[in-house]
This record gives sequence, C-alpha cells and structure tokens, in this order.
Amino acid sequence: MDKKLIDNYARLIAVSGGAVQKGQEVHIQASTEIADFAALVAKHCYECGASRVIVEWENEELQKLGYQYADEEKLSSLNEADIGMQNYLNARLPVMIYLESDDPDGLSGVDGGKLSRVLKARKLAIKPYRAQRENRYQWCIAGVPGKAWARKVFPDLKEEEAVEALWTAILKVARAYEGDPVENWKKHEANLKEKKAKLNALNLRKLVYKSSNGTDFEVGLIPGVIFEAGGEYTRGGKTMFEPNIPSEECFTSPMKGEAEGIVYSTKPLSYNGTLIEDFSVRFHKGQAVEVKAKKGQEALESILHIDEGSSYLGECALVPFDSPINQSGILFFNTLYDENAACHLALGRGFETLYPGYDELGDDEVHKRGMNTSTSHVDFMIGSRDLSITGIDKDGKEIPIFVNGNWAI
Repeated sequence: MDKKLIDNYARLIAVSGGAVQKGQEVHIQASTEIADFAALVAKHCYECGASRVIVEWENEELQKLGYQYADEEKLSSLNEADIGMQNYLNARLPVMIYLESDDPDGLSGVDGGKLSRVLKARKLAIKPYRAQRENRYQWCIAGVPGKAWARKVFPDLKEEEAVEALWTAILKVARAYEGDPVENWKKHEANLKEKKAKLNALNLRKLVYKSSNGTDFEVGLIPGVIFEAGGEYTRGGKTMFEPNIPSEECFTSPMKGEAEGIVYSTKPLSYNGTLIEDFSVRFHKGQAVEVKAKKGQEALESILHIDEGSSYLGECALVPFDSPINQSGILFFNTLYDENAACHLALGRGFETLYPGYDELGDDEVHKRGMNTSTSHVDFMIGSRDLSITGIDKDGKEIPIFVNGNWAI
C-alpha cells in the first residue's frame, strides 16, 4: 500500500477524527500488531499541537489467555492501575483515539458466560468514573488492517494480499484513497448535515419499518430530540470532532418504552469476539423480549442482560442501502463498518446530547423524559434493498423517509 495514502489516513484521524487542539493530551488505544500505524497517528497528533501522546497497547492473544486462566473475580474488578487510569482520564480529558484491528473470531473458544459476566461487571465498575467525563472530550474510532481480520474478510487471498485488499477497502470508504481526505470529509460532512436538517424539520414522532424479510416494527421518538449526523461537539459546543471514520448515518435516540414488532438482521454482528448471524429481535412495550439467532444465540441473549437498560433501544440510525460501504460488497465483520452499510438499531444507551438544552438539564432529567440509559450500546444492522421507513409527524401525517432502502427526502 502506498505509504503516502496511509500517512494521509493517519492525518485524517488526528485532524478530523480526534480534532486534536494545541496543548491537548492524546490517548491512543491500539494493538501491538499495528504499532507502526499508531506511531503515524501519534506523529500527526503532535503536529496538531498535542502536548503528549500516550499509547495504551493491547494484545488479543494475551486478552484471551486472561479469560482462559485468570480468576473471574479478579478480571471483573478494577485494580489500582485501572482506577488510576480512570482518574487520569477524568482529570486530563485527553482526546481518545481507538484504532480497531482485532480478529472478529479472536475470542472464540472463551467461555461465553464468563466473558459476558466479566464485561458486565467492568462496565458497571467504570460507569461512575465515565459519567464524570461524558461528552467533555473528543474521541474517534477508526479501523486499521490486522492480519487475522484481513484473512477473515478475504479468505481466498494470501495473507499479504488480504491485508493490502483490506487497506484499500478501508481507505476508500474513509474517503482517504483519492485526493485530500481532510477536504473530502469537509464535503461529506456538509452532505450529512443537509440531510439531518431535512429530518429535523419534519418534527417526527414515530418511525415505521417494513421489509419483505419479515421486519415489521414501529418505534416512538422523543418530542424535541434531534437527528444528528457526522461531526459532534464537546459539551458547550467548543470543538467539533468526527467520532466514527467512516460514517454514513443520520441517527437519533428513540423514546424508551415505545417499540413494538420484530426486526430481522441483514448482516452478522461481531460482538466480543463472537459472530452472531441470522438473528431477529422482537420488541414489546419498548423492550427486546425475544431474540433468536442461527449462530451466536448465547452471545445475543447476553446483550439483553448487561444492565436494566441494555434490552431497550438507544439509537435508530438511517443509512442508505446504496452507501459506499454497501456498494463495496464487502462484509467487514466489524460493526464500525457494517453499521454504516445499512440502517441499524442499537440496544442500550441513548445519546443524551441529542436532547435540546442538555447542558442545562443534565443526564437525570433527560432520562426522565424518555432517553434510555445503559452501560452498553450495541448496534445491529436491519437495512435491506426493499426496506421502507415511514415517518409519522406530530399531526399524524405519514411521510416517506426511505423507499426501497434509500432516502425518499
């Protein structure tokens, strides 16, 4: 792969993704396998004016060994180092950059029950620390090819060829393959904001989904809560950053307790190292009350039991079927990419900042007004070529939002 293209992609992550400002600290999470690329990102963060860049190294094989051999209670609790890191993040509010390169099957063979219990316990333990910094810092998630991930996506290619092919795919859908990626994202950002503005002008109160695969579902929306797309702002509107590279979605958080019907997945869900395939989720009174999967049933069920809010919806995202990721014809086995190939929903936490006046109201008041709260947020894809989405406005008027899987507005 052309080194200049890779360097430009690293620059995009620092400049547009994390939007690193002069004097800010940066915290990068990355696998040891992609150390060279993490160093490129760090270089561009320093060129943006970062005062310090800290890299937290991860290794999937070591993580798997921990789940296989370490005591569950020890894995589930925060030790002094964990608490120290949480206190550091709250004190410094560094820009957080997450570089994803993991093998989708990396934790296969691990006791699924142990894995879900440990993750649930750690999320609950971290929750009070995370609440102190929520919406006060910039962050960005972006993908980087790992060898095992590349082999999963391109099983018929040799390893080196698979990595090259995954690099090409990632750069193309990130708008970093041709031209200046930072300028490309400015244009993309403008297009997303235009679509968002049209949605917000409709004053929708409900979305109704129907597809020939069996999806027949409706969900209520919270009065006043907006649709968002593309870049987000830290609390107070000080700095805009791009949390997801790539991103094709316009999304909102629905009313807790107002979801009825059934939805069918249209792409596999890679969740904590387990691939969940061909599944459905049935809702009643807002809650996911029944899930069925041809593969990954236990992992799918575990999502609903992370905490009280993990079985309720936190997001409805609208993505055209003809999105660049879907047009690529590639199944990435990674939610960051696959969710941006088609419309999706998310179980778990809603986005409090979508509520007008959030800075003055605060989390508790927004939750009272219908926003779901949870320590988890799990996206799954339901978009299809014939998916229709009809919006119902405050006067009961029906407005076509999606027809045959694509925008109708």
